[in-house]
Amino acid sequence: MGGYLRPGALAEALEALAAGLADGRPPVVVAGATDHYPARLGRVTDEEILDISGIAGLRQVQATEAGWWIPAGATWADLLEARLPPLFDGFRGAARAVGGVGVQNRGTVVGNLCNASPAADGIPNLLALDALVELASVRGVRRLPVGGFVTGNRSTLREPDELVTGVVIQEPVASGGAISSAFLKLGSRAYLVISIAMVAAVLVRDAGGRIVDARVAVGACSPVARRLAALEAELVGRPAAPGLAAAVRLEHLDQLAPISDVRATALYRMTAAEILVRRALEELVA
Repeated sequence: MGGYLRPGALAEALEALAAGLADGRPPVVVAGATDHYPARLGRVTDEEILDISGIAGLRQVQATEAGWWIPAGATWADLLEARLPPLFDGFRGAARAVGGVGVQNRGTVVGNLCNASPAADGIPNLLALDALVELASVRGVRRLPVGGFVTGNRSTLREPDELVTGVVIQEPVASGGAISSAFLKLGSRAYLVISIAMVAAVLVRDAGGRIVDARVAVGACSPVARRLAALEAELVGRPAAPGLAAAVRLEHLDQLAPISDVRATALYRMTAAEILVRRALEELVA
């Protein structure tokens, strides 16, 4: 059997990670463990577990000078209960769609990110929010754009001695206008389901109602969630008005690479992604 450590302070956790790396047995970091243990159901492992759920100060979602801070211990329920601006409406929609109430109360936003599943509901939202990932170790602290942090299926740039302490999200400047966000997910049923395709979108408009910033991200249609840069450029300068979905063309989704599996074919995923993108844009300007 492996070891189990539940530190009460961040410094203790970082020291444990460094010691594990030196011993050749870096511990597995868990918080809610809603992804980790179901994946190992029925298998006995001797892994070293570092449970960070007891670390003080890693739970509260709050505004800081650097931006909105979502720490590593913040659950999906914490995100739903926090008083957040409209920028987070899409992200909160994802929080309602993640598992059931039990998972939302236990599973963490950062854990969903670090698990790095192509179908992770949180990652398209973090992409659309231009989130920064903060990593800490005994060597220091660094921040990475979320789009660079996730490198593939279950793969990130986190080093074995590093802990993701949270994500930082800056609110765009609306210049007297407004910010809106949306999240749409397609699965085989409404709840408790892995996504077939999903879309997160953020629109920033000026005082005259024209789009000054657009961010559209698609998940479950590539090894990693993708921003649709060509579509975003197409949307900037357009009126944020009904009919915006007509700007979407199939070539805007060229960077996606969906697969066929038991949930859907690649063609179905691509078609669904295009429809969801259109619906999300119309929802944002309705």
